[in-house]
Amino acid sequence: MDNETYTHPHRIEDVEIQEWLESLDSVLDSSGPEVAAEILERLRAHATVAGIDLPFSANTPYANTIPARLEPLFPGDQELERRIKSLIRWNALAMVVRANRVEHNIGGHISTYASAATLYEVGFNHFFRARSEEFEGDTVYFQGHAAPGMYARAFLEGRISPQQLENFRRELKPGGGLSSYPHPWLMPDFWEFPTVSMGLSPLMAIYQARFNRYLEDRGLKPVTDAKVWAFLGDGETDEPESLGAITLASREKLDNLIFVVNCNLQRLDGPVRGNGQIIQELESAFRGARWNVIKVLWGSEWDPILERDTEGLLVKRMGELVDGEYQKLVVSSGAYVREHFFGSDPRLLQLVEPLPDEALRRLRLGGHDPRKVYAAYKTAVDHKGGPTVILARTIKGYGLGEAGEGKNVTHQQKKLNEEELREFRSRFGIPLNDDDCVEVPFYRPAEDSIEIQYLRARREALGGYTPKRSVRSKPLVADHDELFKEFFDGSEGREVSTTMAFVGMLRKMLKDPEIGKLVVPIVPDEARTFGMESLFRTVGIYSSVGQKYEPVDVNTLLYYKEAKDGQILEEGITEAGSMASFIAAGSAYATHGINTIPFFIYYSMFGFQRIADFIWAAADMRTRGFLLGGTSGRTTLSGEGLQHQDGNSHVLALSVPNLRAYDPAFAYEMAVILQDGIRRMYKDGESIFYYITVMNEPYAMPAMQGDVKDGILKGMYRYRQAPAPRSKLRAQLFGSGAILNEVLRAQEILDTKYGVAADVWSVTSYKELYVDGNETERWNRLHPGEKARIPYITKCLADAPGVLVAASDYLKTLPNMVSKWMPRRLASLGTDGFGRSEGRASLREFFEVDSRFITLATLHELHADGKIEESVVDQAIKDLGINPDKPNPVIS
Repeated sequence: MDNETYTHPHRIEDVEIQEWLESLDSVLDSSGPEVAAEILERLRAHATVAGIDLPFSANTPYANTIPARLEPLFPGDQELERRIKSLIRWNALAMVVRANRVEHNIGGHISTYASAATLYEVGFNHFFRARSEEFEGDTVYFQGHAAPGMYARAFLEGRISPQQLENFRRELKPGGGLSSYPHPWLMPDFWEFPTVSMGLSPLMAIYQARFNRYLEDRGLKPVTDAKVWAFLGDGETDEPESLGAITLASREKLDNLIFVVNCNLQRLDGPVRGNGQIIQELESAFRGARWNVIKVLWGSEWDPILERDTEGLLVKRMGELVDGEYQKLVVSSGAYVREHFFGSDPRLLQLVEPLPDEALRRLRLGGHDPRKVYAAYKTAVDHKGGPTVILARTIKGYGLGEAGEGKNVTHQQKKLNEEELREFRSRFGIPLNDDDCVEVPFYRPAEDSIEIQYLRARREALGGYTPKRSVRSKPLVADHDELFKEFFDGSEGREVSTTMAFVGMLRKMLKDPEIGKLVVPIVPDEARTFGMESLFRTVGIYSSVGQKYEPVDVNTLLYYKEAKDGQILEEGITEAGSMASFIAAGSAYATHGINTIPFFIYYSMFGFQRIADFIWAAADMRTRGFLLGGTSGRTTLSGEGLQHQDGNSHVLALSVPNLRAYDPAFAYEMAVILQDGIRRMYKDGESIFYYITVMNEPYAMPAMQGDVKDGILKGMYRYRQAPAPRSKLRAQLFGSGAILNEVLRAQEILDTKYGVAADVWSVTSYKELYVDGNETERWNRLHPGEKARIPYITKCLADAPGVLVAASDYLKTLPNMVSKWMPRRLASLGTDGFGRSEGRASLREFFEVDSRFITLATLHELHADGKIEESVVDQAIKDLGINPDKPNPVIS
């Protein structure tokens, strides 16, 4: 074959191709890669001008991006690091196996860390810098399913006890345990970022990297070279959030961002792309988005083989196989690899003729080779001008052997038999005999061992241990009474919406000497909808490059002003991206030691219904700040219809334990809530955050009457007493948000037309009432011998006579859930059903929450109690113009 001339289908002989390749090699040797790249680019341009249709491809060959000759020297003791990594592998495996022996099916994951151990250990030993008082440190989003590896390393470091390892996934055991995945709520001194809900951490990492630059550009923190690392799996990239914001990263030139994609070619049930190549697909996506892409596919053992391949046949062959074939090669013998991979061409067989089958079977992939990984990481941290993604080829379940290495079942692998344990022990050189091995003990060398000393020294050189979470921000000092005082006085007859009132408060907060610079307004391309355009001029919209153009509305007072030190994060049409910015800003008190206060305002329907998983992650992460559900309520948003009108969010907010949810009707109520929230989160340091709904319906804002602050915060207070409290017919009416005005109108109708004296209560938070009621019940249940406590709502209504009627712009279940603590039955009116494109009056009639239906419900309850005749209710239906045969809004 050596003496033959191979001819390609287009009649190009190998000798001609070889001449071109040799010419390129000559340029590389004499002038370097930059000149070679320029020549290739000019050739491409010349070919295009000549009419040659060159197909576009964002892919490079299926080979390592960094050639062996350009790899930097590995700076550590590679053999010692291998021994440490092997111990971590063993303890990670032991943790899961032991847990499932004690409690069947407690779960846990072995295979993800098994595949990614080298990717992490090179980072821990040489790149991940810890946070300290002097340096903010690197931010690392660890892949959730790899958590056992992080615990196993912390065990060697002496930060986690054997008892905690023993109680992996059994956190309620005496002495404590370890959470299944990274959960800052459960382990607030260890984990920083919740990452196991797939797809969220890549997007959060991008916006975290951008927020770091935002803080620098605004002078809130010094400029540093700190990096944001995000580890994710190749299967995870199927989640739309994973790749949904990658163009933002390149557009913002975030060279502080590094993605590491663990490409083991497998997801939970099978191959990621059995009939394709996920690595090439991801390279194309990231290169197309202008990321720096580094592929780490082949280990050092491949280098001499590739060097012998002067014709490029091996790289060509590497690019021909689909991932399903590569997965098969991983679990096959060396003979199979020789026949099915190299056997496609006699010239390929010649390349590996000196190697025995066993050597072929053990040819390492790039993600398991510390030298290759180190080279990739070093190149990534040195890269300037844009983000980097490292695509590292690995084997899922690496080291598990017959128990699941590279197999479809490996993600679910929890147990190993005795033979498999001994094989794993031997493969990684764990110093345990055959008998001890099968007991799967945790193993930690002596404190003065060379392994522990080396491990500690490497972390000391990088500033300390990671992951580690600590709160370093200093509490706020002021009480901000003067800031909010004017909003307690009402609008003096001027009609404003609660959204307008909030913007007024935000404007004042931005000018406050203590918190002004800390406020972070976040809007998903709806600033004008919420009346926030006045802030464009005063504080500016953040842009990392300033404003390179003259805005079309430059001659108007409220023109669109972008600035490098702008304060508003105008994120475009992305609630998910805006929420990621909220999380970055709301956790800066721990990440950066800075008390930034985010206010994220958005269409309320596009919050909990659309991005609830991010909100849950924010809760887990102990995020602080304010979510503002704008244009909220099913009937306050005129015209928009089914998709936009929100009657759900306050019910969905019930699911988040550390979220306080409020539906204020008046400006002073909102002022009380905001002031208290700032105090609790940023002065007292509570790990809570707020959801506040605001409306776009204008009406006169009343002044605050009396000392009602405590009631506002607890969830309800009596806003207006009945005009004729001595009437025989009594009622208690509960209203929330904009519907409170309908309740007030109903109070007048009941008084003037039907002689019913009704008190009106403003219910600012059904969730607060619900939480208080349950907490009170629980305390009473656990303390039967002590005086029973009384729920707040029960106390409020102790001396409140008459029937009970509640109306809100949300589902009926909202008031119903607190009815058990009321003295009598409750009639609830709400907006169950789909929205409609209509005006407010028609919508409230349709959903039966306007003043007429509140009046009717009150009369019906009085009739049910035997207080009035049925004829009164019948006549009221006619007098109020209510159609008893109208469609049921719930199902129409």
